[in-house]
Amino acid sequence: MERKITGLAALFGMTAIILGAFGAHALKKFLTIEQLSSFETGVKYQMYHALFLLFLGQVSILNEKTKKRVFQLIVFGVIFFSGSIYLLTTKAVTGIDFKFLGIVTPIGGALLIVAWAHVFWDILIKKR
Repeated sequence: MERKITGLAALFGMTAIILGAFGAHALKKFLTIEQLSSFETGVKYQMYHALFLLFLGQVSILNEKTKKRVFQLIVFGVIFFSGSIYLLTTKAVTGIDFKFLGIVTPIGGALLIVAWAHVFWDILIKKR
């Protein structure tokens, strides 16, 4: 499981850097300041959770069941949160209105919050 988690952490980190550079250089010609800011938010949260996955893959205080659940929450959370932001903000480039995905963004955010809460709760219980 650690290899899978760490591998995805590297993939999320790498694509966050690529998307960040793409946004900073290529998209600034096409997007408004607000759209670029939103796009950057997606990149930041993707990178934060790439680092969270690195932690998850290396920490020994959590059991495998918790790691698997948190891994799944982070994967779907990043895809829903950051992915929907990428699609919603790039309408000017793609020509596709992904407005219907607006509901997916907060669902992704909630999944990310639950992932952090799950780690917190698991560590809190182990302290007893």
